[in-house]
Amino acid sequence: MSPTGHNAEALAQIAAGEKLDVKKTILIGAGFMASSIAWQIYDPYVTKLLDRLLSASDTVAQWSHNVAGAPGMSVLARLFEAQGDKLGEGAAFTIVPLLIGIIMTFDNIFGVIFQPAFGKLSDRHRSKWGKRRPFIFVGAPVSAVLFALIPWMHTVPTLMATIILFVFVMSLWRSPVVALMPDLTAPKLRSEGNAIINLVGGVGGAIGLSAGTIVTALAFGAIDKSVDLAESKAVFALGAVVMIAATLVLRYKVQEQDSRLPGAGAAASGAGDKEKLSLKNLDKGARRSLYFMLITLFFLFSGANAVQTFFSLFAAEQLGKSTSEATMMMLVFAVASMAAAIPAGKCGKKYGRKKTILAGMVAFMLVFLLYVLTHSMSIIWVALVVGGAANMFVTVNTLPLVLEIGGLDKVGTFTGYYYTATFSAQIASPIIYGFVRMITGSYISLFVYCPVMFALALFFLLFVKHGEADQNALEETVKQLELENAD
Repeated sequence: MSPTGHNAEALAQIAAGEKLDVKKTILIGAGFMASSIAWQIYDPYVTKLLDRLLSASDTVAQWSHNVAGAPGMSVLARLFEAQGDKLGEGAAFTIVPLLIGIIMTFDNIFGVIFQPAFGKLSDRHRSKWGKRRPFIFVGAPVSAVLFALIPWMHTVPTLMATIILFVFVMSLWRSPVVALMPDLTAPKLRSEGNAIINLVGGVGGAIGLSAGTIVTALAFGAIDKSVDLAESKAVFALGAVVMIAATLVLRYKVQEQDSRLPGAGAAASGAGDKEKLSLKNLDKGARRSLYFMLITLFFLFSGANAVQTFFSLFAAEQLGKSTSEATMMMLVFAVASMAAAIPAGKCGKKYGRKKTILAGMVAFMLVFLLYVLTHSMSIIWVALVVGGAANMFVTVNTLPLVLEIGGLDKVGTFTGYYYTATFSAQIASPIIYGFVRMITGSYISLFVYCPVMFALALFFLLFVKHGEADQNALEETVKQLELENAD
């Protein structure tokens, strides 16, 4: 592999003995933290806004009436009645939940379509600010403005327009902001670096989840239903401020090499390197590993997404827990994940990424299946702790493995491939598990579905033969670069 495209800071880490700069990595994670906070606010609050506006829409009411009167609905009504529910009993039938569900997949759909394109575009970008940061400097502030505007939209068309613009602009800078850490980190240190990024993102997610409580406590003194609308506007404003702050951190505290300089990356060669950035540049074995790894990621995230999406419903049906109690249980899962982030990165470096991922998947499967066999409440807590930690052992090492297959010149492109696989899973998994739940009749199937998805991921991971950091090749690259600089 040619030294062209290696970031100077990453090479300096290699030459200096490969010690991760933790402070710099935390600062790089500012963008990912801002993104995490925004999405944690977006999901619960946008669903409430959509529910309010769609429920008040005469057009949606007419659509609901038309659907309720459709010939096939009589069959559906009998199916619901057989399960103890009666369609339309107590309230008029409405398609509002269906519309909300469709709209809330827009961010994942846009991610699948646009993130690979913008990741590849950032690989080729030439500017004095580097390859990635220009996308962040434009995308994050625009996203912040659109995010702050969302709760001010009082009609369905204006809210939909704002949501669509917001998720599109977020797609513009998500791949570049994630690719920034691998660009500035030696390949062998990427698992450790990704661990810190995930830890910072986890903190951001926790802040996002508690944003409503924080805002109402600071602004209103107490949680009060009467200030719900004002609270939502303030919460969105908080997310917007964090995005602006992250942009400033990346502007003044994180330096990226001028990508116009010779040897600064694929971008330095311009359009002539278009072919170089394609999958055709990979040898047959590396391409095969990439394809199997992307399939692995699809099944991994299908399993993890099902837990996050349906756990509260499982807790209500099987454990008799309220929504707030279920949220606290999932917080245990999240805290265990955060606590495991740094050890997961160190294990990936010491024992190898693939072995660490395999160990995490096996632990996850065993502890979830143990609950199916015992139905013990104490095992639920064990499953949440061990499952959360195991999930992080997997997550921390998958992105560096994918990026290693692509090489340093194609970090943005392969970050886009990574998110194509994971976002596809997040679109498909709720539908797949929803069907599983329908035919099994119980949310206990969640604790079977997730291990099955992980087992499929494990099977395909066995065919991945690339992705570990090649230290000898990296040291040879340093020597080559030193010779070039000497000339």
